[in-house]
Amino acid sequence: MESRRSNPLQQPHLDQYELLDEVGHGGMATVYRARDPRLDREVAVKIIHRHLRENPEVAARFTSEAKAVAKLRHPNIVEVFDVSREEDSERFLVVELISGITLRALLAEHRELPPEIAVLLVLEVVKALEHAHGHGVVHRDIKPENVLVELPGTRPLPRVVSSPSNPRPSEPESGPLRAPPKVKLTDFGIAKVLDAQGVTSTGQVLGSPAHMAPEQIECGEVDERADVFGIGVLLYEALVGHLPFVGRNPAQVLRRVLDGLYEPAVKERPQVGAQLSAVVDRALAKAPEERTPSAQQVREELTNILEELGFEDPERELGGYFAEPLVYREEYTERIVARLSALATRAHERGDVVRASQLWNRALAFKPGDAALLKQVTGLSRRAARRRVVVRTLGVVAGCLGLGALAFGVSRGLEVRPLGEAPSVSPSGRAPEPAPVRASVVTAEPTPTAPPPVGSASAPRTTPKRVVTRPEQPAAAGATRLVQVVIQGPAAGTASVDGAPAPFGKQFPLSVGPHRFSFAPTDEKCCAADPPVRVVNIEAGEGVQVVYGRIKAREATLSVSGGEPGATLTCPALFPGAAKLPMERQIPMSQMRSRGACTLTPPEGSDRASQTRAVQINAGQVTTLQF
Repeated sequence: MESRRSNPLQQPHLDQYELLDEVGHGGMATVYRARDPRLDREVAVKIIHRHLRENPEVAARFTSEAKAVAKLRHPNIVEVFDVSREEDSERFLVVELISGITLRALLAEHRELPPEIAVLLVLEVVKALEHAHGHGVVHRDIKPENVLVELPGTRPLPRVVSSPSNPRPSEPESGPLRAPPKVKLTDFGIAKVLDAQGVTSTGQVLGSPAHMAPEQIECGEVDERADVFGIGVLLYEALVGHLPFVGRNPAQVLRRVLDGLYEPAVKERPQVGAQLSAVVDRALAKAPEERTPSAQQVREELTNILEELGFEDPERELGGYFAEPLVYREEYTERIVARLSALATRAHERGDVVRASQLWNRALAFKPGDAALLKQVTGLSRRAARRRVVVRTLGVVAGCLGLGALAFGVSRGLEVRPLGEAPSVSPSGRAPEPAPVRASVVTAEPTPTAPPPVGSASAPRTTPKRVVTRPEQPAAAGATRLVQVVIQGPAAGTASVDGAPAPFGKQFPLSVGPHRFSFAPTDEKCCAADPPVRVVNIEAGEGVQVVYGRIKAREATLSVSGGEPGATLTCPALFPGAAKLPMERQIPMSQMRSRGACTLTPPEGSDRASQTRAVQINAGQVTTLQF
């Protein structure tokens, strides 16, 4: 929702509430900060737009949805205090006033959150949905704009301290850390209200197509599993830094959602890891019946992963991160790598090589050049190779033993008798049955010998059939698979496999097993590989296995000077919020360049007018702006 202030003369009038100023404006309603004189408290009042309130069905749905949401009482849901009556001239909703920002603004400011911090934030939304679903309320429009985050003042909280030898948090230390943020979900039922007859044509529902479940797009039956899909989209964006379903226009985005086309989170950002990526994939399943069935199960899956990694205290983790993000990130890296390594070692000891490989690969994503981690992965590769050799050797030995036994059995069953000798007879008067041969047998046609002497009573004899056994073949040594390296991102890059250049855009054979893929940008000034090294297990099978690398744009730097003391600068297209001058700000980049307008607002009481300048910033470069 767009934030802005309005002229008090243009504000509507409500008998019960004193409207103070406009704080937001969206496709359905305008939000005002207001005062409730009866209880002497500030509230937020959402007044729906005139063209919507004149629609009788919209008005009816608005009231019914408001009453349903008003029954919800949960710390992660914005509380509804009041709703307009039939006799009121306006259709409005009165809710608690949150002094914070949207999750959209928070994600823009804190790019590439530590994965576990992203999970902890999304878990607050999941808890809200679990409560709402228990009361029969489906949100239908889960997106960062509908999640409010309040960052309160400072208060003492324990610090997160860990070491490689102690991957779990140590005993708390007192320190002036910020309290954890309060995360609240708002705008329940708005999508349902807008779905009234004639309202969808305004385009409001399609304003966020990347967050809609396929059944919503196709106007099918919507239940809590649609919210689970929304959780998957929200979690993906918080973990990776961008939406799973992207396109040049809403139609392309809708098609990708319906086709279920997106890159797994672990491929887009290897630090996410295979476990969290799998949770996202289950939530984003195209068919509702294949999706994670409930918000409760999503919560349980995420909580289990966090507990295994030692993130058992959300208040301490979130409070520690938002107090000092840079300090937290440094401690977090050492801590998560130590924990992942410990879990990988345990997985390997119990013979779970796949799990061990996933954990060590995630650890390497945090520390690509770490010698100790590379040694572990290399050792795992060698052990896996030795295991394959042993399996193949045992297969050959078993085959040889089978051949020997089969040859012995065949020699007994197909014994050649001297000419004219009658076959041996068992006491029962029947010739003994040859022992069964449990192997595939290929017979050759008999070859007649020279005819017997004239007058001989013996029938012409033939040589016995030649028996050839075909033991079951072990897996072929040196198996290979076709591999193709794909480099994603805003800039070009190169790749190598085990130190040798990888063919660009071509398929090439590679032996089955772990390999070390290295990536580098063509221009290191503007870009960097993320990560520069990945250990990928080439799996046996048919078809082409695609290995993804990513080149990301480096931060741009915007340096601004001039203006009066106390002047503020806003560049909405480049960074959120406002900044005091002079300033030098690092701006995360998703593309090679970004354009926008920067407005310098003089301090209150100044007689100077605001100034606006167009500016372009480039990845990895410093742009200077002088006012």
